[in-house]
Amino acid sequence: MRPHQLPATPGRPAPGAIGHNRGVVRPNYAFMPPEGVLVSRLPHFDDTVVRVLAAPVLGARFAQYLLEIEPNGGTPEPFREDGIQHFYYVLSGNGRFAMGEGPEAELRPGSFAYVPPGVAFSLRNTGSEPLRVLGLRKRYEAVGLPQPDPILSHRDEVPVTNHTGMEGRGFQFLLQRGDMRFDFEMNLMWFKPGAYFPDVETHVMEHGLYMLEGQGLYFLGTEWHEIWAGDFIWMGGFCPQQYYPTGFDDAAYLLYKNVNRDVAL
Repeated sequence: MRPHQLPATPGRPAPGAIGHNRGVVRPNYAFMPPEGVLVSRLPHFDDTVVRVLAAPVLGARFAQYLLEIEPNGGTPEPFREDGIQHFYYVLSGNGRFAMGEGPEAELRPGSFAYVPPGVAFSLRNTGSEPLRVLGLRKRYEAVGLPQPDPILSHRDEVPVTNHTGMEGRGFQFLLQRGDMRFDFEMNLMWFKPGAYFPDVETHVMEHGLYMLEGQGLYFLGTEWHEIWAGDFIWMGGFCPQQYYPTGFDDAAYLLYKNVNRDVAL
């Protein structure tokens, strides 16, 4: 019998729970299942549980969060940070989002927002169920170009492309690919059963990966890890990596990647 199949008594840890852990933290990557990530709160979000997924203390050069906003919760007033850009992606629930002087817009699963550095925004849960949102903060790396414009859109409005020529792959670039004003990408990556990375990748970019749908095996460093919806992976620069989807359904994850800037010396 597998540990998750053992009978459990309400209010008590499941039998066999001690020592059974999928989570791994290495010097250049971390694999974090949701059951091991403790909750916290932030002063600029009311009635919101925050799970910090990546932070500089881990080795990342960005911060990533899972926000669970209760009905009527969210930012009590517009929030802004000088030099810091934000990105938000709705996993479930409904809400409203506004940036700068722009009007409020409805949020639903698949909605996303890019907030340029220094621009104020508000995020509220206007539904009757919790609003679950992935959030990301990154200090903007200015290079003499105008900073990017605000974006508030939905994944259904972004075309699915495939520049690899490999069957069963799909890419949705939520931020304009090739626009040098951006110093990172947020991409939805889709895999049909049987499609996979043709090679182990080893490159300078770091990643924050949140599994949205399906399951698979992810190679990190020298180890394979079984991943499914709700899991998070941080990969530092030059971490060997490869993904192989398993199961009967499509697999998808949201992937952060730093791009378009020279190496800091």
